Amino acid sequence: MMRLFRFADLGAVGALAALMALPLPGIALAQTAPAQPTQPAPAKAAPAAPAPAPKLETFGRWSTLVDEVDTGEDLRKTCAASTAFIGAGGVPGTLTLVITNGDALPPDAYPTVTIAVDNKDLPAGNSVAATFGDDKGRVTAKLHSDGAVNGRLSWTVDNQAKTSLALLRAMRRASALDVSFGDAPVGSISMDGFTKAYRSLGASCGFPTTDVAP
Repeated sequence: MMRLFRFADLGAVGALAALMALPLPGIALAQTAPAQPTQPAPAKAAPAAPAPAPKLETFGRWSTLVDEVDTGEDLRKTCAASTAFIGAGGVPGTLTLVITNGDALPPDAYPTVTIAVDNKDLPAGNSVAATFGDDKGRVTAKLHSDGAVNGRLSWTVDNQAKTSLALLRAMRRASALDVSFGDAPVGSISMDGFTKAYRSLGASCGFPTTDVAP
């Protein structure tokens, strides 16, 4: 049991010695609860940085787009190149290449090639025979129809590495790429700027381009 005493009973010298011998929290003559330290206010989370705007560039008749998304684990990039054309019968269309840095990259796999055109008379299905090229050579490929994209019917080339490489080389070589589905002409598509656009995709998404556009 703690022994109680008054500092006045010890005299001035004894009181000072007794005071210095006490534990620090008990030195106050009037015992009060020690002040609690002020808790800092919770730090507010910094607002998330806005996603960067897609990067757009133009090369001749071709345009490229690079879109970046931070997944929290890595920086995912989608790289696309596209050109617009007027197809057979005067209907508008687009030819587009797309690849992401999360895909298999060249030379294991190549950008997906898609054609969208306002022509409901073109054949549809999962195995549409198509021809691409010019008077210097042609490439045959199989396409599957994807339905409507932004109001236009869309077809995607089956992405076999050997076929895709041959098609991309034909696009680099030709000044205009003639396209037909079966016996139905789709259009003649300008390749002005394609080589630079393809190199830009490689630089943005991190794959070699020398096998297509040396």
